[in-house]
Order: sequence, then structure tokens, then C-alpha cells
Amino acid sequence: MSRHLKFVQGNVACAEAALYAGLEFFAGYPITPSSEIAEFMAKRLPQSGGKFIQMEDEIASICAIIGASLTGRKVMTATSGPGFSLMQEALGYAVMTEIPCVIVNVQRGGPSTGLPTHVSQGDVNQARYGTHGEHAIVALTASTHQDIFAITVDAFNFAETYRTPVILLLDETTGHLRERLDVPKKDEIATVGRLKTSVQQGVDYHPYLPREDGRLPMSDFGGAHRYNVTGLFHDMWGFPTESPKIVYGLIRHLVDKIEHNADQMTRWKEYYTDDAPTVLISYGAASRSALHLVENRRKRGEKLGLLELQTLWPFPHALVREKCRHARAVVVVEMNMGQVLQQVKLAVDQPEKVFLANRIDGELITPTDIQNIIHVIQGKGV
Repeated sequence: MSRHLKFVQGNVACAEAALYAGLEFFAGYPITPSSEIAEFMAKRLPQSGGKFIQMEDEIASICAIIGASLTGRKVMTATSGPGFSLMQEALGYAVMTEIPCVIVNVQRGGPSTGLPTHVSQGDVNQARYGTHGEHAIVALTASTHQDIFAITVDAFNFAETYRTPVILLLDETTGHLRERLDVPKKDEIATVGRLKTSVQQGVDYHPYLPREDGRLPMSDFGGAHRYNVTGLFHDMWGFPTESPKIVYGLIRHLVDKIEHNADQMTRWKEYYTDDAPTVLISYGAASRSALHLVENRRKRGEKLGLLELQTLWPFPHALVREKCRHARAVVVVEMNMGQVLQQVKLAVDQPEKVFLANRIDGELITPTDIQNIIHVIQGKGV
């Protein structure tokens, strides 16, 4: 495949990237503002030899991709807020059973039906804490179509490397905005394939026994090996157990394989942070407005900087602490009540210097909105 240019929605950029990463199975249910992903897959995925199926609801959708992933396929589903809520129990099942899958949540206003066609970033904490119990999760985002493409490929790579569900937290603005996408040539971006077990048929296979490097080789379900898959705490053969030692070890494994590799999964972009007394931290569509303001004020001699986060979970506390170490003020720009703000306050040495610039009314936060907040902060002598 040669490199070629397209003018597409962000949702289509995500879908194109999923095919690039090797997507083989998509199950989904239409919901604004993510429906374009399913529409694209319905046409394009069968053309590449993959399978598309529209399910009866979002619960069935995530359960279908879990089953398909167990048989060795790269899988994805896409939804928005209410559908993402319905997926939480099965998401926890995928965490416990260590099944690679990608879940796209194109965020809209909530709770409940909320604002189906308007932008929000209100699902950040739901992505982290939506399913019950102690667990870790990977959640990624991006603000431009080129970055959406790259981060979607990353999502599949992380899912396969760490045998885990990965959440793509896009938003209505990035999903529906149209702009240029430069689709890379084949193999220009590295992709990670499924790690298959080398254990031969008839030999004892341990589906939940990590290698020395921490990765868990898989055997296609229904293939050479018979093994148990359960959402209960289980031993290395997959059979339920209540042994405190095994339960403790499994929880530590599920959390540590993500948290101990946080640096490998941290993605970000930065602009002018080295000399900026005021650093903006943002992500997704909100960071487009933040960057516009930074570029505009720089031309007028005002030293603003921007740290754009693309990995939201595991949260990059060390990165945020380092980039904000010399800032007199840190302004978190997001479209919720301050979900990333709380993480930034935990990360920095002086949480009292962290402020919020936000909108929660379904409208994209503007550069003027952010500038007004900065004026208030500066008026307080910060």
C-alpha cells in the first residue's frame, strides 16, 4: 500500500488506522457520535477479509469482540457514553481474562442520554474506574487526525503486547471534524501481532503463566489446546481459585503489567514548555483551542506553553511533574468538571498552582474561554 492523502472525519481516521493495525473483526451498535466508524467498517472490513457484524446492543458488541479475540483475531468495537456504560461489566471480564481488544468511546455530553450530538470529555474517570474491582487500564486520546491514526495503531499494539483491553477516548469534535490524513505506507508504522504459544498439542498448556518478559502467549480458543476461561480469580490453568496467595498474585499481575510499563505507553506532545511561566495541560479537542491560544499569545510576547496528553491512563504523573516543575501556574484545559485536573494536582509539587479552564455545556472550549481564565489567574498575582 502506497502513502496517500485523504480528507476525512476523525472517526474515519480511527477506522483506517484499525485496518492498518490488522483489525479482523468488528462488532458494534450504532450510536452518535461514533456511528461513522461502524458504517466504515461495514463496507471496508469485508473487503480486506475481515468480519463485520451489527449486534443488538452494546453489551452484545463487546461480548462478541471478546469471543472473537479469544479465537486469535484482532478486534474492536466503537460506541459513545451510554453504550460505554453498558460495556463496563464485560470490560472487567476482558481485564480479568486478559483478552486483547480495543474499545473506542467517542465522547458526548452526559449523564444518561445527555447531548448526543455535542462534545464532552466527561468519560475520563469512567474509563479508569467504570468497571468494578482493583484493576489497571490503558486509555489513549488524540487531537488531530494524524495523531488519531498513530494512537489507534498504538492501541492495538498495547492490547496485543500486554493482553489487555485498551480504550480510545476520542470526542465528538475530533470524531466529526474533517481534515487531511496522510495514510502511511504499509509497515511504515510498526504493528504488533498476536503472541502465540509454542506449546505443542497434547502438552500441558498454561494460558495464564507469563513468560520471563511478562507477556502471556495465547492459544486460539477451539484450536490445539483446551483450557478454561473464567471471570473468577483463577490459577495458571484458568480454573477458579480462592487461594489468597494466587488471588494476590493475580491482582498484582493485572495491575503491575500496566503500571510498571507506564513509561512505554506514555504518549504526549509539548509546545514551548521550557521557558513558559504558565503551562497549559490539555487533551483531545480541547488541546486544539489551547494550542491556538499558545501560538497566538507567543506572537504577542506572552510565554505560554502546552503539554498535550495522549495517554490518560495510566496517568503520566512523572511526565506532568517534570514539565510543570518550573511553571508558576498550570492551567488544565478540559471539557468536564476537572477530571484530569485532579490527577495533575496529585502529580505536581505545588497543587495550589493548578487551575481549571473548562466548559461543560456541550460547546467546544474556545481560546477566548481559556484566555479569560488566565487573566483571572494573573489578576490574583499568580
